[in-house]
Amino acid sequence: MELELRHLRVLCAIADSGSVGRAAAALGYTQPALSTQLRRIERLLGEGLFVRSNSGVELTAYGVEVVSQARDVLSRADALGRRHGPGSPGAGARTLRLGVTNTPVLPELLGNLREACPDLTVSVCSVYATGELLRLLEAGEVDAVLGMDYPGLPLRHSPALAHRAINTVPIFVAMHSGHPLAHRLDVPLEELADDTWFVSSDDGVGWPAAFYDACESAGFTPASSHEFHILEQLQTMIAMGLGVAVVQPTIRPIDGVLVKPLTGDPLWQRHLLVWRREEVDPAVAEALHHHAVRVYRHLLAQAPHLQSWVARAYSGCAPGTRRAIRDPWNAGVRP
Repeated sequence: MELELRHLRVLCAIADSGSVGRAAAALGYTQPALSTQLRRIERLLGEGLFVRSNSGVELTAYGVEVVSQARDVLSRADALGRRHGPGSPGAGARTLRLGVTNTPVLPELLGNLREACPDLTVSVCSVYATGELLRLLEAGEVDAVLGMDYPGLPLRHSPALAHRAINTVPIFVAMHSGHPLAHRLDVPLEELADDTWFVSSDDGVGWPAAFYDACESAGFTPASSHEFHILEQLQTMIAMGLGVAVVQPTIRPIDGVLVKPLTGDPLWQRHLLVWRREEVDPAVAEALHHHAVRVYRHLLAQAPHLQSWVARAYSGCAPGTRRAIRDPWNAGVRP
């Protein structure tokens, strides 16, 4: 057996998803088949790459090194394919129909793709709900989408589609700067039981059911709630002191709005890239995922409320280590 590009993609998929099962689903394998493939790769390399547990897998120190080199090799191979493959000059430009929701990553993502894939033309279709994006994707009206799902409500789609996780993030709460709990580093969800809530509309894949389930687990049902899906309107209402809302950590709060972690992180969200296997070239899917991850990391690094949460989540760890944080998709832990 020789190490091939497809083996490197397997390693990257497992590392990205933190689970052999999720990687198998994204790549179109059965879990036993992918586990066998991983064992063969590890035997070939002479050392284990992942530490296995009931909650998933984590990279070993050697695994981190191998996956880093694998990403570099795949990036170079994809670049070579773009230069000499079907999308090279004279062979016809490629077109990608990309479906998105109201996401802050789009401008930077399109800019990065234009620079990295100059022969790729991206046509954007923007809708509110991930469920609607999946319908368009299954119908072949778009080629790829940026969507999301929630713990206990994993994204479901036909075998014609594949997906990869971009990131997993906790959901925070936005409140007026004069709110009685504004001084708290993090806010217990149950202490917001009497507040008026602004809740974004049904996205077709589990929201706002995930929010109401979290409220029920915290021992209350929101006394008053209003549906909004336009972020600017929602922030204006919060800045006026008219209510609170759960928000993504990438939000940039306007004057008068504070963003706080929820104590115990009762709400999580996973961002995903989903695409049509037959229509999207593997090199394009790899480039799209790579740049989506980069843009999300850049946006998250600019969010002081998230950095504060990260600092507290990992406080007290020995140098060079990270505290395990609960993985809501596996009810286990993730590094």
